[in-house]
Amino acid sequence: MSSPADAPSTKGGLRIAVQKLGTSLSNMVLPNIGAFIAWGLITALFIEVGWITLIGTRLFGYEGSYGFVEHFGAWGAGADGTGIVGPTITYLLPILIGYTGGRMMYNDNVRGGVVGAIATMGAVTGADVPMFLGAMIMGPLGGWSMKRLDALWEDKIRPGFEMLVNNFSAGIWGMILAIVGFVAAGPFVSGFSRGAEAVVNFLVEHSLLPLTSVLVEPAKILFLNNAINHGVFTPLGTTEAVREGQSILFLIEANPGPGLGLLLAFTFFGVGMARASAPGAALIQFVGGIHEIYFPYVLMKPKLIIAVIAGGMTGVATNLIFGSGLRAPAAPGSIIAVWLQSPVGSLVGVTLSVVFSAAVTFAIAAVLLRLDRNGSGDLAGATADMERMKGKSSIASAALLGNRANGGQISSIVFACDAGMGSSAMGASVLRRKIRGAGFPDVSVVNKAISSLTDTYDLVVTHQDLTERARERTPSALHVSVESFMESPRYDEIVELLQREGEAGSGGAHSASDSTGAVGVGDLLAPETIVLEGTARNKEEAIEEAGRLLVDIGAVTPEYVESMHERERSVSTHMGNGLAIPHGTNEAKAAIRRSALAFVRYPQGLDWGGKPTTFVIALASADGQHLETLAKIGEVFTDQEQVARLESANSAAEVQRLLNPLKA
Repeated sequence: MSSPADAPSTKGGLRIAVQKLGTSLSNMVLPNIGAFIAWGLITALFIEVGWITLIGTRLFGYEGSYGFVEHFGAWGAGADGTGIVGPTITYLLPILIGYTGGRMMYNDNVRGGVVGAIATMGAVTGADVPMFLGAMIMGPLGGWSMKRLDALWEDKIRPGFEMLVNNFSAGIWGMILAIVGFVAAGPFVSGFSRGAEAVVNFLVEHSLLPLTSVLVEPAKILFLNNAINHGVFTPLGTTEAVREGQSILFLIEANPGPGLGLLLAFTFFGVGMARASAPGAALIQFVGGIHEIYFPYVLMKPKLIIAVIAGGMTGVATNLIFGSGLRAPAAPGSIIAVWLQSPVGSLVGVTLSVVFSAAVTFAIAAVLLRLDRNGSGDLAGATADMERMKGKSSIASAALLGNRANGGQISSIVFACDAGMGSSAMGASVLRRKIRGAGFPDVSVVNKAISSLTDTYDLVVTHQDLTERARERTPSALHVSVESFMESPRYDEIVELLQREGEAGSGGAHSASDSTGAVGVGDLLAPETIVLEGTARNKEEAIEEAGRLLVDIGAVTPEYVESMHERERSVSTHMGNGLAIPHGTNEAKAAIRRSALAFVRYPQGLDWGGKPTTFVIALASADGQHLETLAKIGEVFTDQEQVARLESANSAAEVQRLLNPLKA
C-alpha cells in the first residue's frame, strides 16, 4: 500500500476541495431551508396565479371572489416588491444566509453572524437580483475577518471597556464591509448572474439543457451535490423564479426520479445485500428526500452512471417540453417537497418529469444489472483502489485496528456526512437501534456534519468517500468506512467490537495484551492449511480452495464454505494490499466446529472482482474473535516488509513464523 503522503492525487485533492466548498455552502443554506419553504409556500398560495386565486375563482367565480382574491394577491404580491414575496426573497433569505455564514466562520459566534449580516446587506442593496451568491461571499468574509480582528486585541482591552470596544469594532467593521459589498460584491454578483443566465438561456433556446445531466449526475455520485445545488442552481433558479414565477433549474439536481428508478432496478434485479436493502432505500430517497442513499449503489457498479444520466436528461427534457419548473428549491429532494413547490400550471409537467426519469433509469439499470447477474453484489465494497488514491489504510488496519489515542472502551460514536442532516441521520438511527438492541444503552450515537466534528469521539462512521475528510477532523478516533447507509455489515462489526470490549472490561475475556490462555498461531493456522501455490483462477474458485482446507481439517462443515460464497456475493472480503479474507455469514456460525485459518498464496496473482490478489486467508471464528483476528492479520499486511517476506516464503513453517503477530 502507498503511504498517505504519496497516495492522494491532484484529482482527488480537487474533488475533496470542492466537497469542502459544497459543505460550506450547504451549511449556510440548509439551516435556513425552513425560510425557503415558507417563501415558496407563500408564493404558491397567495400570488396572482397561486392556489388561493385558483380555488377562489373556481369556487366563487371571478366576480364573486374578486375581493377575496385581490386581498390575498396583494398580500403575496410578487416580483414588484410589494407584499411578502418580494421582500422575503430580496432581503430576508440573503441576510439569513449571510448571518449563518458569518456565524459559522467565527466558530458559531453570534458576533460573526451579525457582522456577516451587515456585510450582506451592502451586497443586497447594491444589486438588482436576489443576492444569494453575494450572501455566500460577504457573510463568511464578515465572520472570518471579524474573528481575525478580534484576535489582534484579545486580552489587551482594559477591564470595563470590553463591551465598548466589541460593539464599536463590530459596527465600524460591519459598515466598511457593507460599503465594500455595495460597491463591489453587488455589481460583481449581478454581472455573474446575468452571464450565467445568458448561458442557461442559450442552452434552453438550443434544447441543450438536458446535457447538463452529463456533468450533474456523476458529480452528485461523488458527493458534490451540495456544491451543485446550493452553490449554482439555487441562486440562479431563485433569480429566474422571481422574474418568471418558476425555474426549471430547481429540478436539474433535485429530481428524485433517477434515484428512484435505480433503486427499483436493484429491488427487482439486484443480488445479495444490494437487493435486500434497495426497497427501504427507495422509500427513504423518494419520500424522505435523502438522495445520498443511492450513491453507493452507483459506486458499487460505476457503469450504472449511464442509467442515472439518461434519467436525469429525460427529466430535464420533460420539463422543457411542458414548460414546467418549481417556485423555490425542493429541499430535501422529496417528492412531497417537489409537489409543494410546483406552481398550479406545472404540476403535470413536474410529475411526468419524475415519472419518466424514473422509468428511463429503471429500464437502463435493469438491463445492465441483468447482463451483470454473475458480477459482484458488493455493497460494502472492495476498497484497495480507493485506498491507493486517497492514502487511507485498509479496513483491516484502519476500521479494525483503529488509531484512538485516548484508548479505553467506546462510549461515543458519531455518524458524519457532508451536511449532517440527511444520510448521517439515517445511518445513525440504524446503528443506534443495533447498538441498543445489543444491550449498550450508554453508548451515544449522534449524527453531525463533517465540518462540525471535534476530536472528542471514540468512533467515527462515514461513507468511504468522506472518510479522509473526517479523519482530518478526528485523528484520534477509530474510523469505520461504509458504502451502504442501510444495512452495512460494518454496523454488525461495530456491535461485535463493543461486545468484545465489554467482555474485556468486565474480566470476561482476556485482553489483547494478556497472553494467558491466548490462542496461539499454531492453533489457528496448521501446516496442512497452508498452500504456497494455489490453483484457483478466480475468486469463486479461491474461496472454494481455501474453504476446502478448513473442511479437510474438520474445523468447519461443507455448509460453511457455501456461506463464504454467500457473504462474498453481498460483501466483498478484499482488504487491499493483495489480501482477501473470505469468511462465512453470522448465520453460519453453527457450521464452525473450532476456530481456524487457511492460507493460500497465488504467486502469479488472482483477480478478485477487479482487485489484484496474492494472498487468500480463509477465516472461521467460533469464539467471537472475528474482529480481533482480522485486526491482527491487518497488523501483518500493513507492513510492506512482512508482505514481501510472505511472497518469498518457501515453507509452511516460514509462513507460520511470519504470521506470528497473529498470536494473541
